[in-house]
Amino acid sequence: MPHKNLGQFIKALEDAGELIRIKTPVSAELEIAEITDRVSKEQNSPNMALLFENVRGYEMPLLINSLGSYKRLNIAFGVNSLEEIADRITNLLDLKVPDSLMGKLSMVSKLAEISAFPPKIISGSAPCQEVVITDPSEAMLDKLPILKCWPADGGAFITLPLVFTKDPTTGIRNVGMYRLQKYTNNSTGFHVHWHHDAAEHYQKARQANSSDLGAIKKTSEPERHGTKINKSSGRAGSRKIPVAVAIGADPALVYSATAPLPAKIDETIFAGFLRQKPVELVKCKTVDLEVPAEAEIILEGYVDLDELAWEGPFGDHTGFYSLAGDFPVFRLTAMTHRKNPVYMTTIVGRPPQEDCYLGKATERIFLPLLKVIMPEVVDLNLPLEGVFHNCAILKIHKRYPGHAKKIINAVWGSGQMAFTKFVIVLDQEVDIHNLSEVAWRVFANTDPLRDTILTEGPLDILDHASSLMGLGGKMGIDATVKWKGEGFERDWPEELLMTEEIKKQVDEKWNSLF
Repeated sequence: MPHKNLGQFIKALEDAGELIRIKTPVSAELEIAEITDRVSKEQNSPNMALLFENVRGYEMPLLINSLGSYKRLNIAFGVNSLEEIADRITNLLDLKVPDSLMGKLSMVSKLAEISAFPPKIISGSAPCQEVVITDPSEAMLDKLPILKCWPADGGAFITLPLVFTKDPTTGIRNVGMYRLQKYTNNSTGFHVHWHHDAAEHYQKARQANSSDLGAIKKTSEPERHGTKINKSSGRAGSRKIPVAVAIGADPALVYSATAPLPAKIDETIFAGFLRQKPVELVKCKTVDLEVPAEAEIILEGYVDLDELAWEGPFGDHTGFYSLAGDFPVFRLTAMTHRKNPVYMTTIVGRPPQEDCYLGKATERIFLPLLKVIMPEVVDLNLPLEGVFHNCAILKIHKRYPGHAKKIINAVWGSGQMAFTKFVIVLDQEVDIHNLSEVAWRVFANTDPLRDTILTEGPLDILDHASSLMGLGGKMGIDATVKWKGEGFERDWPEELLMTEEIKKQVDEKWNSLF
């Protein structure tokens, strides 16, 4: 069954023995992050969701690591395995026109399921608007136990926000997850990379005003490390894009904000598919956007097209600090919330962390879509150590010479997989989720001169090793068995494998041997 809101999800976690309530006073500055990091890595404690009920200086409880295991992901989606979702996607993608009456009825059923996905706009107020704050002198962000996670972080960051924007030309909704550094009680950074949809919305709005839009004024270097905030001289508020942020939504919607959906696909529709029930949205109080009615907290406001401020550094999921830089500013016009909200958050850092499991969910859920583009792909592994964008390991049904290299290049041309730095391709009998076996096959079966592809192309913005931000080298490794048609004239040796007969004989004697 889908979870209607975060409260239902918390109850489900507690019923499953997957949540610990912590009543000991703790600090939102570094302490909660250190506790969660240890729990995520199972250092003298089980990996559990944590509900901190006594965050020093705040009345609001804080939930973290709620999606940080495969079991909790299954609870979040109401499935026994993520493969169930992948199978549903595979079934939907199989839309060939049937010949039989029963097949046609099945097609009607599929189309009816698709029609149930779009969100439902409700009228009036909603649970997320039980408390409405529009007076900037009242506590807004100051009410939230926003975490500072790592010692050199530029400040406290909202790390699990669902950021709602609309394309200023088409009106198409986008829900993304972009960190928000708290500057003041009612302002944050707006950290969007140029390949994100929200960044496109921002650029479209600037281009639409390009005829009279002056240069963006930035703070000077010394000021950047002081106030951080810059108002454009005489122009602040003249050109804006509306922004709304939901904190603490149902887990299907939280995941959907991180999912690598094709451009122009509304994340609330995908969340409806995951939940098997439409997401309910409600109109904001002060901006022209709709937000999840069942969310815990909503931040409403705008990004001024004439304003940039210094943002970062930030301890990121790469295990290193991402560098500080100039980014737009999000200014609040209102904050609404439930009467007794829970602040949902996460930390990122050297894996494993909670975000690693979100990445593994993407690996499983989106594999059917990858197979549509590359039907020869049997399986995919995005290892935790590769932090999503650094490494992709695939096994394929190899059918012709050069097939593995075709796959390598296809990966670099496929959506957000285009940012993958290392692509490794192996034969279909290899267990690609066993990194020891992958390493053995790569080290034994490849000739670096023959089997390596080196190229240059776009990289994830957070890749700190490239000489240029977002652009650098990539490597593909063909670790498949080589054929004569690929220029390999020697005999390929057989792998050492014991016969099944001997294995069975030893199995029968095993208990008597020791």
